[in-house]
Amino acid sequence: MDQLVQHIEAVIFSSDHPVKISELKEFIENQFLIPANEQNDDDLLEIIEQIKAKFKSDDFAFELVKSGGGYQFFSKSDYHQSISVFQNQRSKKRLSGAALETLSIIAYKAPVTKSEIEQIRGVNCDYTIQKLLEKDLIEIAGRKEAPGNPMLYEVSQSFLDYFGINSVDDLPKLRELEPQEIENEVGQKPDIEEESPNPDDLPEGQSESN
Repeated sequence: MDQLVQHIEAVIFSSDHPVKISELKEFIENQFLIPANEQNDDDLLEIIEQIKAKFKSDDFAFELVKSGGGYQFFSKSDYHQSISVFQNQRSKKRLSGAALETLSIIAYKAPVTKSEIEQIRGVNCDYTIQKLLEKDLIEIAGRKEAPGNPMLYEVSQSFLDYFGINSVDDLPKLRELEPQEIENEVGQKPDIEEESPNPDDLPEGQSESN
């Protein structure tokens, strides 16, 4: 219990969401076997204030902030520009062609299995799917009711956020992405006539009717 402040600091630092006092009391009960009803809220709030005071120092680039009914560490405003530059730097790392192909198939065919993706692409997709999972662009959507119960994949919320859409329904229709087909049959006149040459540009002695 002598290092309770450090334990609470570590718990909040590692959390991906604001940590509420009730969660801290539950943690202390599980870790130090002190029933939650025997813990004093004021004592916990005092510990929180100690941690906040510690990280107010200019020696730290982040601070403890009350947010969403709990407490969470955030970077200080002085470093927001640096973080933005770094995040933009990371976002500029483009996906490989294989990753883009696989991601497109999943976006349009989901939920889809790895074998179904491989049938379309004609190559093994183990590595590519793993990388897309690591980048949080796709997620597992359950298992298909088929022999072996293969996993199903679909695009993630991060994918939607990245492309600024609300759902896969907002993606362009496949026909909109296909190259424009040449609709003119043999012998048909093109829809767009070629521009007639300027008489001044014709070779000497040659007329437009020639």
